[in-house]
Amino acid sequence: MKTILITGASSGIGKETAKLFQSKGWNVIATMRKPETETELKNLDNVLVTKLDVVDPSSIAAAVNEGIAKFGQIDVLLNNAGYGAYGVLESFSREQIIRQFDTNVIGLLDVTKALLPHFRQNKSGVIINISSIGGKMSFPLGVLYHGTKFAVEGISESLSYEVEQFGGKVKIVEPGAIATEFTGRSLDFSNDESIAEYQPIVGKVLAAVETMFGQASPASVVANVIYQAATDGTGQLRYTAGEDAKAIIAQRQQANDDAFIAGMKTQFGL
Repeated sequence: MKTILITGASSGIGKETAKLFQSKGWNVIATMRKPETETELKNLDNVLVTKLDVVDPSSIAAAVNEGIAKFGQIDVLLNNAGYGAYGVLESFSREQIIRQFDTNVIGLLDVTKALLPHFRQNKSGVIINISSIGGKMSFPLGVLYHGTKFAVEGISESLSYEVEQFGGKVKIVEPGAIATEFTGRSLDFSNDESIAEYQPIVGKVLAAVETMFGQASPASVVANVIYQAATDGTGQLRYTAGEDAKAIIAQRQQANDDAFIAGMKTQFGL
């Protein structure tokens, strides 16, 4: 039986992926910040629910060691934990900026580094990083979020050369709009209403995003793509997830900057 370690497995993509891999006969190390609140995954066979906060290096080491002790070997790492900070850059505190990059970028690097010696020893291992269509193009008000996802794309592509030296692989999964992903705890929206110049764009973007997420794909769509990336045995680097993701990325690849940005402005009514 193969084993996958998943960060951010308490909800959304992470939880759906944990359930899918378990149903396919895998061992699953389902990590999250508050494992004591999880009930569904704890009742599944061959699932270890344990604490891992990507901004706490000691919790990363403990989770990796616990997973190896229980299942013997980890074959796949899914770096899924993250959230979206959207809003006007001027309205974000420095602490909010650091939190966004600590969670989505530094945390991903720390978890990956914790697994690399294990993968290197085993001369195998697949690292799957959850990026976004927002790692290939940007929406208005997404300075922080898109900054982190562009970083994940570059980190993943460059790392693929390194892990290839011992038989490892890196995969990037780029979802489009996913139901519930940008609501509640997954979204940190910031806006200083006292800065009048930005209020028109804030109103237009919020209205457009609400429409977009009304047609969002379920998290299970992404879980299926993750399973494909983990098991297809190919050297394919990037995988899109969701029909909207396929359409938007194709559009970005075909258009030059001026044309694409003009299209974005039209879509958001800017």
